[in-house]
Amino acid sequence: MATPTRPRQTHPCSRTNHEEAVLLHLCLSLGRGFICSGKGAGLTLSLVCSEPLRLVGGASRCAGTVEVKHRGEWRRVVKAYGFWDLGATAAVCRDLDCGSAVSGGERDDFPQSRVWEIHPYCVKKFTVRECVTDSSSSKALEVVCSDSVRLVSGSGLCSGSVQIWDQSWTWLCEEALDLQGAEVLCRELGCGAPSLLQGAVSPLGLQTFYCEGHESALMDCPRYSSRTCSSGAAVNLTCSEPLRLVGGASRCAGTVEVKHRGEWRRVVKAYGFWDLGATAAVCRDLDCGSAVSGGERDDFPQSRVWEIHPYCVKKFTVRECVTDSSSSKALEVVCSDLLNRPIISLSVLDGASEALPQGVRVKPGSKFRVKCSVEPQFPGGSFQLLSPTVNLTQNHTLPAVNHSAHFLFSDTGPAHKGNHLQVFDYAFSSQSHALQLHVGDENLNVESAN
Repeated sequence: MATPTRPRQTHPCSRTNHEEAVLLHLCLSLGRGFICSGKGAGLTLSLVCSEPLRLVGGASRCAGTVEVKHRGEWRRVVKAYGFWDLGATAAVCRDLDCGSAVSGGERDDFPQSRVWEIHPYCVKKFTVRECVTDSSSSKALEVVCSDSVRLVSGSGLCSGSVQIWDQSWTWLCEEALDLQGAEVLCRELGCGAPSLLQGAVSPLGLQTFYCEGHESALMDCPRYSSRTCSSGAAVNLTCSEPLRLVGGASRCAGTVEVKHRGEWRRVVKAYGFWDLGATAAVCRDLDCGSAVSGGERDDFPQSRVWEIHPYCVKKFTVRECVTDSSSSKALEVVCSDLLNRPIISLSVLDGASEALPQGVRVKPGSKFRVKCSVEPQFPGGSFQLLSPTVNLTQNHTLPAVNHSAHFLFSDTGPAHKGNHLQVFDYAFSSQSHALQLHVGDENLNVESAN
């Protein structure tokens, strides 16, 4: 098992000309790092200056209290007025060349001293050092980024193509990850369980990571290979949001709670008007149905809560919009859905496949398998796979065995959507995320049924 380690600083090249020496001196005088590379018989200097930014006191170089070197002085960082959300945390992770943003917030237990103050809206557009001003405070910003894995080009912090750090950021190949590995990765990023895994789950034992599911980080899993992949062959992963409704009649009704910084707390609204649009955003992140009702109650004991701004959740996920607060209130939400959203994955048993930003491409004639599963909630039931083709829609139904079903296709055909579960005397349905299957050069788009 090989765990990639990231050098904190690269030594300067042993041979430089006068101009290169001047550049190195300039880079060092700015308090920044540098990278050197050789080429041919001679030596070519590639100079990359890193930001004078660091995290201290954490478990890794990608976690801890934020410090910036400015005007020749290292100081801890505090936020100015404004809302410090995961978008601002992601900007710090970006400048550190770390992975995805996991958590971020302020502490208030430091001695009063001179600090660098930054505005959250500024760091989303510029580097952290470009946003600092002189101040004094007993607070400090703490940030946790993933160290060696990240999701890129997704719709939010919990979805995208998987990259790992292996001396540089590289794409994780399709077939490199199974469902247990995806669970570990989602948990490492502070997200919920995986709900969509594309371009992965090899039945031939070719995956790079062999996780048992209890590991705290993907790089803690045994690793047996490392192939270089293009972005077109990368694993695409969607994790659910760490969000739940408690105390209601179903999983889609109740008091809103979010897990952030490793802690579940109930949620209250900040200033602003909580309308059905904000409620619909909560239902969206829960993979529930439409918004039915939402509002605040004021009969809880005073305690620490997560505060969210209604305007923020309409544009971003709930977890990206939380900040620390204290209140006796709580948000209650009712959505229309009743069942957990199923998890869907595809594995190609023979023939070549390619993970695309939208779906998976396989060669005509390939043999593949689609797995539908759902977290235990009701006994029995069945899964229905809907696969639209060019001229007709074919339905496939299998009984649920251990809350899952495997649909085997001996020849490449259409993609699928949805599932249907029959429980007791009532029929409830819940649909998975859409999985798109591209056969050859033909794209078969899949849409979820109402």
